[in-house]
Amino acid sequence: MNNPFIELGIRHEIVNAISDLGFENPTPIQEQSIPVLLSGSNDFVGLAQTGTGKTAAFGLPLLELLDFEANHPQALVLCPTRELCLQITNDLKNYAKNTRNVHVVAVYGGASISDQLHQIRRGVQIVVATPGRMLDIIGRGAIDFSGVRYVVLDEADEMLNMGFQEDIDNILSETPSDKKTWLFSATMPSEVRRIAKKYMDDPYELTMGTKNTGNENIDHEYYVVRARDKYAAFKRIVDFNPEIFGIVFCRTKIETQEIAEALIKDGYNADSLHGDLSQQQRDKVMKRYRERSLQLLIATDVAARGIDVNDVTHVINYSLPDEIENYTHRSGRTARAGKTGVSISIINAKELGKIRQIEKTIGKRFVKVEIPGGFDVVEKQLFALIHKVHNVEVNEQQIEQYLPRIMDEFKELSKEEIIKRFASLEFNSFLDYYKNAPDLNAHVEENRRPEGGDRFNRTGMRSDFTRLFINLGSVDGFTRGDLLGYICNTTKISGKTVGKIDVKGVYSFFEVPNDDVAKVQNGFRGADFHGRDVRIEISGESSNEKRGGASNYKKREGGDRREGGFRGGSGYNGDRRERQGSHSGGFRDFSGKRREDRGERRKRF
Repeated sequence: MNNPFIELGIRHEIVNAISDLGFENPTPIQEQSIPVLLSGSNDFVGLAQTGTGKTAAFGLPLLELLDFEANHPQALVLCPTRELCLQITNDLKNYAKNTRNVHVVAVYGGASISDQLHQIRRGVQIVVATPGRMLDIIGRGAIDFSGVRYVVLDEADEMLNMGFQEDIDNILSETPSDKKTWLFSATMPSEVRRIAKKYMDDPYELTMGTKNTGNENIDHEYYVVRARDKYAAFKRIVDFNPEIFGIVFCRTKIETQEIAEALIKDGYNADSLHGDLSQQQRDKVMKRYRERSLQLLIATDVAARGIDVNDVTHVINYSLPDEIENYTHRSGRTARAGKTGVSISIINAKELGKIRQIEKTIGKRFVKVEIPGGFDVVEKQLFALIHKVHNVEVNEQQIEQYLPRIMDEFKELSKEEIIKRFASLEFNSFLDYYKNAPDLNAHVEENRRPEGGDRFNRTGMRSDFTRLFINLGSVDGFTRGDLLGYICNTTKISGKTVGKIDVKGVYSFFEVPNDDVAKVQNGFRGADFHGRDVRIEISGESSNEKRGGASNYKKREGGDRREGGFRGGSGYNGDRRERQGSHSGGFRDFSGKRREDRGERRKRF
């Protein structure tokens, strides 16, 4: 019986290589796309969730179609992050290990550009690159793309989310007009549709499942907590899942670092991954995570793109993403290669509406779960320990020399006494830790007034809040998280007090308590952003037009402003452009009075 990959048209030496990697049967996206791509005659759009095998779907056809006797670039793969760039490069090299003269070069920021240039000059057929570093190399005149036959845009939606549209345009202008373009994406927002229309000629479109939907093997859960209890609730969820091997997503780099440091202090095997780390630091963290010496990886959206680690059991959204599409990418880190997983969101009452939006986008319902009580956590931990003891592999040869002394130590104890004392070693610490543990659930009735009796006016805004206009928006490189950090840094108000933030193109709105309006206005007095005066005005109910706000601002400014945008704006790290959104007033002290525990916690894992 032939191997299924051979029947798809893949030759024996490549099939043997992927068999060694554990490939037995093609995934649905591979089964449907490989025969189409092997024809080499179509532009192609493939829509499938992360973890479904897209790298092999385009990588195996490339290895069949390229001429490896010629040492010049014939294929270009563009992807959003250095982690994904390295992942794709390593996968292609593994697929080609039995094929002669295959040269694949990874081109990404944060590593030596001279080394990458040396590899290109030595000869290469496949270039895998992040857009920023690729532009740098093109600008040096160090690569000739005139012989490129295939361009792959992997994770196209995320590249656009990160602001790489202009870079992609510039890079593709260096490639031949008769090339074939293959686009792979987890979601299909209008921006990706426009890219397909601009660069492709009647592409073959393949959609696995329904567009923009989530992986069917993922269970989606959410917990509603008070803001002050979020960290304690997060720890309790982790403790209730003793075998967790997860990725925890945060909105900003500061939040990521703070949570990781707090977890480490509390005895958890955790570390952070974000754009402020050097490449060496990032590689070290990922090595520990892949080796499973870390149980929790705390990461930003951008940093976590391209993380392809097997058997991730949980994705935890410590903060919901600013863009709903990013939820699909986050949850796709688990339930890869046909396995199952859980995506957890820890929210406050005001974020219930966003959960409903995500449900509509991914086509799956979320299950509301209660934060477990202290007794439930202790019981779960105890039986996890018992299960681990029951299944431990005994090294008879090594332990034999110690058995006489061990038996002598226990000779006066019965079997029942030994079991009780052994179990109590771990049980007692958890029992003490969770003694009198409070209820951390925020009890709200959905679709009704949130807990606390907040009253809302007819525009949907709380009556004790004021809506303010600011003349900064998405063209200045701001997301909601970035703008929150900017407001807090400038005015020294707490991020916890800022209400809804609505980021538009050239302006934005945000809500603050009535008592803080004067403080915010004074804080921004004389402020400038890249040489432009920052204006703050109180918004009227008609979108600020009565007060000379948003619509009049657009008339005065003329729309397109680039200073402070993606090009040359401050707060970006290399070609990744991860924004620095700083929360000086967000949440700071995880070790103070709000901590669920008052003292040092013993090491757990």
